[in-house]
Amino acid sequence: MISRDDIRRCYDTIRPCIRRTPVVQVDLSELDESAATLPTGTLKLEQLQCAGSFKARGAFTNLLLREVPPAGVVAASGGNHGVAVAYAAHRRGVPAKIFVPTVSAPAKIERIRRLGADLVVTGERYADALAAAQDWERSSGAMSVHAYDQRETILGQGTLGLELAEQAADLDTVLLPVGGGGLIAGVAAWFAGTVRVVGVEPEGAPTLSYARAAGQPADAPAGSVAADALAPRQVGELVFPITQAHVEDVVLVNDASILAAQQALWQAFRVAAEPAASVGIAALLAGAYKPAPGEHVAVVISGANMSPAQLG
Repeated sequence: MISRDDIRRCYDTIRPCIRRTPVVQVDLSELDESAATLPTGTLKLEQLQCAGSFKARGAFTNLLLREVPPAGVVAASGGNHGVAVAYAAHRRGVPAKIFVPTVSAPAKIERIRRLGADLVVTGERYADALAAAQDWERSSGAMSVHAYDQRETILGQGTLGLELAEQAADLDTVLLPVGGGGLIAGVAAWFAGTVRVVGVEPEGAPTLSYARAAGQPADAPAGSVAADALAPRQVGELVFPITQAHVEDVVLVNDASILAAQQALWQAFRVAAEPAASVGIAALLAGAYKPAPGEHVAVVISGANMSPAQLG
C-alpha cells in the first residue's frame, strides 16, 4: 500500500516540474435544467496541468525517482499518458518512444509528435500498444513508464489528492474517472477513507466494475467515446487492492451522457474537457451518483487533449 508520507515525499520531488492546478467552486445546478437539485461543488481543473492532463504527475515521478538508461524511456498509452511521458522526457532531455493504438485521438497523436518523441501507432486498442511497448523494452533496454500499474505512477497521481485536500476544505466526496486505475488508486491512497472516493467509468469500458465483481482484475470490454483514455483491458494489479481498501463505489455512465456532460461543462462554466474528463459530471447529470443535500462533492476534470472543434 501507499501512504500519505510516500505521496508527500513524491510531491516535494516533482513540485518544481508540475503545475499546482486550481480548483473552482461552482453551482452544479447551472449545468442543465434537469440538474436543479445539484449542490455547489468543486472542480479540480487538472486539464490545466502540464501536457494537458493529470498524467504529467506520474510521468515526472518515474523520470525523477528512477534511473533512466541511455536508451531512454518507453510507454504505451491511449494518448494522454503518451503526451505526458513525451513532455517529461523532452523537459529532462532523454529519448522517448511512445506506442499508441489507432483509437487515439488525432490531437493527442499530433502533440506527442510535436514533443519530439518517436511515435508508433499500432493495433486497435491500448492492450495492443502495450504489447508492442513491452517488446521494445526488452529489445532496446529502455525504461518502461507504465500508464497506471506502477508504484511511481500511482504515487505521482496521488499528489492530486494532496493538492485537492489543501484547496477544498470539508470535502465529503470525490468523483474520479477510471481507466487503468492509477488516478483513483493514488487519490484514494491519499484520502484513505477520510473522504468518500467514487469512481466513474463508461458503460463500454467498465474495468474496475468488472474487477470488483470478480474479486480481481478481469478482462472488460474496451469501447466508448472515451476509449482513448479509459479503456485498457484490465485495471492494474497494484491498483486493485488500493481501490478495494479505499474506494467506496464505482458507477457507470453511457456515451450519450458523457458527451452531454462535455458540452454542459463548456456551456455553463467554459471548462474545456475531453470526454474521459467529463465522466464525473456525467454521473451527476445522469443521476448515476446522487449527492445528499448539502454534500460537498469535488469532481476531477482530468484532461483536455482534444480538438477545440469538439466543443461546438
